[in-house]
Amino acid sequence: MANVDQAQELLAVRLANVRARLAAAAQRSARQPDEVRLIAISKTHPSSVIKQAIDLGATDLGENRVQEADGKIAEIGREQARWHLVGHLQANKARRAVSLFDVIHSLDSIELARRLDRLCAEEGRDSLAVLVQVDLGHEETKSGIDESELIDLVDSLGPLTHLKLIGLMTLPPFFDDPEQSRPFFRRLRELRDELNRRGAFETGAGELSMGMTHDFEVAIEEGATMVRIGTAIFGERAPRP
Repeated sequence: MANVDQAQELLAVRLANVRARLAAAAQRSARQPDEVRLIAISKTHPSSVIKQAIDLGATDLGENRVQEADGKIAEIGREQARWHLVGHLQANKARRAVSLFDVIHSLDSIELARRLDRLCAEEGRDSLAVLVQVDLGHEETKSGIDESELIDLVDSLGPLTHLKLIGLMTLPPFFDDPEQSRPFFRRLRELRDELNRRGAFETGAGELSMGMTHDFEVAIEEGATMVRIGTAIFGERAPRP
């Protein structure tokens, strides 16, 4: 029992520290902390730990894999948090994703968009919030659409009545110096602003999902409205089963 209490106390300290860093970064960029949504990335961590995070006020949880999220969400409860899919979505997992997630951050093709829209209709879901993942780093191991194809993809979403485009997401290369991520975050903001001028987003100016444990403060300074934090909240990832 003591070990459980100590683990929860450590989780509380980590979560409070991340919130403090988020608030300081927002204030440095003349923004309010509540303008930035903290998404706790819970991939590879057990349901028991995620429940503790929810008890500590985490309202948004992010998962990378549909199959892993399925069991966790069933155990924790679909309504206990706002669930985000932040990893690449395979076409054969799209139907389950439509049932599980409130927001999908990794839309990267018109083919996937059409599939999601059709599945929403088949599953009786009125709307699904999506962000387009933009590949700015051009790394082979990462997904996303090239920025040269972004406008065509966004324009193709027009006839899809169930998908609601709410913003853009990117995952820049990892740099030891977070400052090296800044140009990638700035470019995503410029792309978002261009789309906003075209009236592309369902509501507001368009979300910017960018920034992780090692670089989220720089991302906030460049306009992030969603940051995806795993290690700084939950500690190192547990090994996959």
